[in-house]
Amino acid sequence: MKLFHVSDVHFGAEDPAALDWFAQCVTDESPDAVIMTGDLTMRARTREFDAGGKWLMSLGVPVTIEVGNHDLPYYWDPLRRLFSPYKRYGAAERMIEKTLDLPGITIVPLKTTARAQLRLNWSKGHVSRDALNNTLDLIAAAPRGNLIFVAGHHPLIEGGTRGTAKTRNGDEALKALADAGTHAVLSGHVHDPFDKPVTFGDWTVRMIGAGTLSKRLRSSPPAFNEIRIADGRFETLARTLSPEPKHPISVTAKSGALR
Repeated sequence: MKLFHVSDVHFGAEDPAALDWFAQCVTDESPDAVIMTGDLTMRARTREFDAGGKWLMSLGVPVTIEVGNHDLPYYWDPLRRLFSPYKRYGAAERMIEKTLDLPGITIVPLKTTARAQLRLNWSKGHVSRDALNNTLDLIAAAPRGNLIFVAGHHPLIEGGTRGTAKTRNGDEALKALADAGTHAVLSGHVHDPFDKPVTFGDWTVRMIGAGTLSKRLRSSPPAFNEIRIADGRFETLARTLSPEPKHPISVTAKSGALR
């Protein structure tokens, strides 16, 4: 099986060449699903959601969308941010935080955004108790023996990239997810790919971050992740719009034994 993990497309500051390249990869290779880990838009404007939603729906494969901090209405629109933050997604709203059950693998959402925080920078991550419990319930309902991938926008812990997430309650959430049998936590936000194994006792969970298909580049060229799954194991490749189009992000570490 093959999954494409894409993030931080930022319609409004998108890179058209990168979008066309990704869409062509989907057409040519027919991944089993696309996991979009947030920041579909730049300013959460209606026209950005319209363009981003149409692009995702045009891919023709199952898609799940996580919400990024850029996808929430900004501070100057507090009523919409607090009471109807997803309304502008339009037809793509049905893809938001959608659990995907595929043969041998379950992909479940984890909300890492907050409509308000007790700190000045609301762009950083936050995992609430309710959000974590909802994800843990979805994991418990997954078919026994499946690989479990959790998808959220912010890395739960730092992945060694230039950008940071500073996710509140991220350490505790990652341990709880590992205890529940999660094999990988997929995220975006930092605009550079990474693959970081984290071990709790005898269990290793992988923190996997995707790059960006926007013009807001940091240390990497436009990129998405290809996750290859076979025989209960998986590897992550960074696919980049560059002379080095496909390469492992890091030495692949084995996850914990299947539940």
